[in-house]
Amino acid sequence: MGVGAVAVLSGCGFALRGEPSFPFTHLSVTGLAGGEVTRALRQTLGSAGLQTAEGLAVPEGTDPRARAVLVVLVDQTERAVVGQTADGRVRELQLRTRYRFRLEEASGRILVDNTELLMERDLSYSETEALSKAAEEDLSFREMRADIVQQVLRRLSAARLN
Repeated sequence: MGVGAVAVLSGCGFALRGEPSFPFTHLSVTGLAGGEVTRALRQTLGSAGLQTAEGLAVPEGTDPRARAVLVVLVDQTERAVVGQTADGRVRELQLRTRYRFRLEEASGRILVDNTELLMERDLSYSETEALSKAAEEDLSFREMRADIVQQVLRRLSAARLN
């Protein structure tokens, strides 16, 4: 049964996503380079074999594939109360992770225009379960961060240099 399913999926052009390949070997990260999503992105890029530098443009005269600058415009997490009980206690929270960036060549030509990625999760809340809800909140933020990192990676790997 499993072999038949694999044969059908491979016949239709289905393929698992592999490691992303980038059209550059070095990436300079500028702007809000110290945020949580940016740190996670930098770590993932490093494990994919891409070298990153914070706040520095890639030097001229290097390989043309190495002239990319990631400009981080927004890297923020938010926690908002969206529901309360009749007596004013928190009943529901909304967690948000917002990331806005653009990718440029060192010459200033835009490869990926300003792009905003927003992840939202609703989370019920109970004061009697405060510790477990805090752990659930942390896990939700980590998952949103990982999802945004994967989306950024796909956009970076789709960029084309001159």
